[in-house]
Amino acid sequence: MTLALSPIRCRDRRRRARVVRGFGMAVLALIAGLGLSACSTSAQVQVLQGQSMGSGWTVRYVGNAESAAGAQAGVQQRLDRVDAQMSTWKPQSDLSRYNQAAAESWVEVPVDLYQVIAAALKLAAETGGAYDPSVGPLVDLWGFGPSPARRAPPDAATIAEMRARTGWQRIQLDPIAHRVWQPGGSRIDLSSIAPGFAVDWIAQFLESQGHHDYLIEVGGELRGQGSKPDGTPWQVAIQRPLDNDRADGEIDAQHVLGLTDAALGSSGDYRHFFEDGGRRYAHRIDPRTGYPLDNNVASVTVMSANCQDADPLATALSVLGVEQGLAFAEQRGIAVLYILRSADGFEERMSPGFAALLGE
Repeated sequence: MTLALSPIRCRDRRRRARVVRGFGMAVLALIAGLGLSACSTSAQVQVLQGQSMGSGWTVRYVGNAESAAGAQAGVQQRLDRVDAQMSTWKPQSDLSRYNQAAAESWVEVPVDLYQVIAAALKLAAETGGAYDPSVGPLVDLWGFGPSPARRAPPDAATIAEMRARTGWQRIQLDPIAHRVWQPGGSRIDLSSIAPGFAVDWIAQFLESQGHHDYLIEVGGELRGQGSKPDGTPWQVAIQRPLDNDRADGEIDAQHVLGLTDAALGSSGDYRHFFEDGGRRYAHRIDPRTGYPLDNNVASVTVMSANCQDADPLATALSVLGVEQGLAFAEQRGIAVLYILRSADGFEERMSPGFAALLGE
């Protein structure tokens, strides 16, 4: 589940948002969407769009029209570089080269990829393995990676076999030479952190070009800085998690909030799943069991100072579940919103930090 970007209709910005397709790198999990309020027609807002990592991206920033061509090229270049390093779908990517490496070998990787892997492993340690970038073999087994999609769950023996190939503790790092240890059969999946890294990298680029007011969306992950020309914050909507988009292309917004000097990451279960025997199997895999989550968490949205933190935290808190996740978030001052499935529809739980954002 990602946070999908799209305009909120000015006539009812509190309730609805129009969907556009989100990020498609790797599994492209995350879609609980955030919609962008774009009711202002100010000529100062430059809109950039493109394709990378299997889907689209959008950047809005305050600047003059003459700057747009250079900004477009710079953003696209950075996204394509992230894709070339961190995609599990491209056999020639640097991450695929690691995943295909011989057992018990050190693999030198680019500095950016090394730093993202290191950040992912750090979060894995902090969450006791609830977040685990080595979950790739299980993601593929369940049909949510480059392997063909499934319509029935794999057998228990195969799941156990793939679990033996996972485990963040098996992966070692060499910070001097930027090498990653391939213990044998390890497949790292960065689909829940690479989009966040890309958003922050684009933000750095825009700042370097003198643009300090912007809203960036990559794969549904968002970061807003500064404000629109009229001084109001960038408006985003948290989508109500429905299993299918409406025929008229509209979705319901759960909340609308201003995004200023902050990032939003989200994870959900309702875009990439299959059903068998009356049970839903979604793309969010619990690395500790080898099975898709079954904890009634429909979506998790996290606000943080940067997107590289918000993106994987949303996945980690989904796996931890609402009680452990809220305890984890409150101990660390993380602003998080849970939307839970219940017999009566959906209900919310949130940390004090997120409640403060909503004025509740």
